[in-house]
Amino acid sequence: MNLESHRQVAVAAAEKSARILRKRFGNISRIHKKAAQEIVTEADTESEKEIITVIRSHFPEHEILSEEAGLKNGAADFKWIIDPLDGTVNFAHQVPIFCISIALAFQDDMVLGIILDPLKEELFSAIKGRGACLNGQPIHVSAVETISDSLLVTGFAYNVGEIFEPVITRYGNCLKVAQGMRRLGAAALDLCYVACGRFEGFWEQHLKPWDTAAGALIVAEAGGKVTTFANQPYTIDDLEILASNGHIHGEMLSLLKV
Repeated sequence: MNLESHRQVAVAAAEKSARILRKRFGNISRIHKKAAQEIVTEADTESEKEIITVIRSHFPEHEILSEEAGLKNGAADFKWIIDPLDGTVNFAHQVPIFCISIALAFQDDMVLGIILDPLKEELFSAIKGRGACLNGQPIHVSAVETISDSLLVTGFAYNVGEIFEPVITRYGNCLKVAQGMRRLGAAALDLCYVACGRFEGFWEQHLKPWDTAAGALIVAEAGGKVTTFANQPYTIDDLEILASNGHIHGEMLSLLKV
């Protein structure tokens, strides 16, 4: 399947979204609470509207799943999965760590992923079977072989209070042995940073499909490994994800077992 035209549309949509987010960064007038700690801003909705408009103008028959608008029905074979602003809390607090994530599935198989950091102007991309790139240059996971030499990253779900004990136990297990730990607040970027070797491993619980669809493919195409905590192949409907450079995957699985 030739997905180059689909990639070009995804990049065009992400770039239009990026212009909105750059304009809105530090200039938000409305913040709406979806839940106790989960928020949405006009930047999320404006970005999402622009992305959907671009995709619909080229592929009006395709299905679209996006964070704010939900599921827009279409031909079941093709489904776009969109996060118009991953890292909304960061964005609302003017922390410059956020991104746009766009993925395409064909018959439930993820085949295309685009993640754009609007401020750093870093475009991560992958087409299944063709490797992963950062701004057009091939990327690969790191060669680090032990967790003691690894920089790890994680995140905490909005409902972390409901799963607090296993989350903290897993965090503590990794903190004891890793070279360092980070928490950026944007899962899609966490995955991209594993893919390009900045981090060796990432794990999180209770993410949504739009958080991981593009990033998981980018990690896999960069030579990494993506599974559940039980070492089963990861799908975007799973409630837990572990992504690593592959070398430390076994150690990570042991540390996440609670």
